[in-house]
Amino acid sequence: MSTPKRKKMKNYEFETKPFDHQEDVIRDSWDAKHYALFMEMGTGKTKVAIDTMAILYEEKKLNAVLVIAPKGVFDNWVRKEIPVHLPERIPRNIVRWQPNITQKFHDELEPFVLDPFDGMKIFVMNVEAFSTSKGVKISKVFLRKNPDNMVIVDESTTIKNRKAARTKNIIKLQDFSKYRRILTGSPVTKSPMDLFSQCEFLNPKCLGFNSYYAFQGRYANVQQRAMGHRSFNQIVGYRKLDELNGKLDKFSNRILKEDCLDLPDKLYIRRDVPLSAEQARLYKQMKKLALAKLDDGELATTASVLTQIMRLQQICCGFLQPDDGEIQPLDNNRIDELLNILNETQGKVIIWASYTHDIKKIRDTLSEKYGEESVACYYGETPQDERQTIVEEFQDESSPLRFFVGQPRTGGYGITLTAANTVIYYSNSYDLEIRLQSEDRAHRIGQTNKVTYIDLVSPDTIDEKILIALKSKIDIAGQVLGEQARNWLL
Repeated sequence: MSTPKRKKMKNYEFETKPFDHQEDVIRDSWDAKHYALFMEMGTGKTKVAIDTMAILYEEKKLNAVLVIAPKGVFDNWVRKEIPVHLPERIPRNIVRWQPNITQKFHDELEPFVLDPFDGMKIFVMNVEAFSTSKGVKISKVFLRKNPDNMVIVDESTTIKNRKAARTKNIIKLQDFSKYRRILTGSPVTKSPMDLFSQCEFLNPKCLGFNSYYAFQGRYANVQQRAMGHRSFNQIVGYRKLDELNGKLDKFSNRILKEDCLDLPDKLYIRRDVPLSAEQARLYKQMKKLALAKLDDGELATTASVLTQIMRLQQICCGFLQPDDGEIQPLDNNRIDELLNILNETQGKVIIWASYTHDIKKIRDTLSEKYGEESVACYYGETPQDERQTIVEEFQDESSPLRFFVGQPRTGGYGITLTAANTVIYYSNSYDLEIRLQSEDRAHRIGQTNKVTYIDLVSPDTIDEKILIALKSKIDIAGQVLGEQARNWLL
């Protein structure tokens, strides 16, 4: 891929060793004023951005960064990515945006924004904040007061809708930013037109058009349609895409897993899904009830403890299922986070969910967004005579069936699903054998690509404990009696 010749990078000591493709991208782009990291999920675009920040800081070109990311991602910058990849030698002050500005947060935020700091300031905000006047105002003040800055939009397809308030507000930040980056694994989710507002944030001139309609007129085939007494323009196809790709090459790098020879065969990603207020309240109540039962001696068997763990996990997933009542759906962020991930993902996808309620919810949501023919379910209620047909259609590259939504206890054994190289765990089984077997549906003979596994996790809940246990190869069923049960329920 042709990229402009950059200023030679001085010796930079990485905190974590980069893969070859990451180091190549960093050397290509580190001093670019605006750049797009079109790197497939699992290839490490966040590390590239963090090392770029660090290099510019050590070159005395940058001392403040505004990171804008979706809900499920922005916490990950604070909790994992920055602590792991930003060199320890660089002093940092990191503030995570809170939508409710308490007095305590205000007392932290004001000096962070206004006062000088001998190090790097990093302000991490969720993209939803830019639909509010409060979030927009604070971000602009931060950038004005700290002009040697960079703005990073992670999962930049969140600003593909040029009419959305948050897109308009984020694009305006270019007036206050010195460096700009967009990060996404799939810059085009439905249409090449998705690129316009993402690139406009980087630089209004980088695609060579002053307006969206000029861009559309160059690269889209538009026909006028009539509906009743109204007429409207409809895009019916695209053209000159080689020319468009040539323009993108000048300020971007496109990295696919299949091109990264030194990546491991299995890549693991965690996406955090915070509990809603309703979920948090019910989770606290359920945990208190479970501990009371434990103290009263009612949880004397493995099965009884696992039932309480299951109840807590169901709340994390977004529903409550009493022993003798109907399922109660809860306000939750999990299905939205799944859609965010799918927006960033290309090709076929396996989605594992432990509960029937979740499988049906996922099926209905994906059918509405992508069409009924794009999704099939494989779980206990799936008729036996349909199961093999579903697998065969999913394995057929020409089939419109893109999403395999399965229950790992049912579909996690014996079948081959190598058409997918992305596997999402909407919820995890606490059975280690089931997890390992379900991973192997995609990672087996016939798989020619690296496989990415994405776990949806509600932080500081049973979700997190289950994932940690599974990664440590611990079979939870053998670890929940006696005092160990209390540790699981706390």
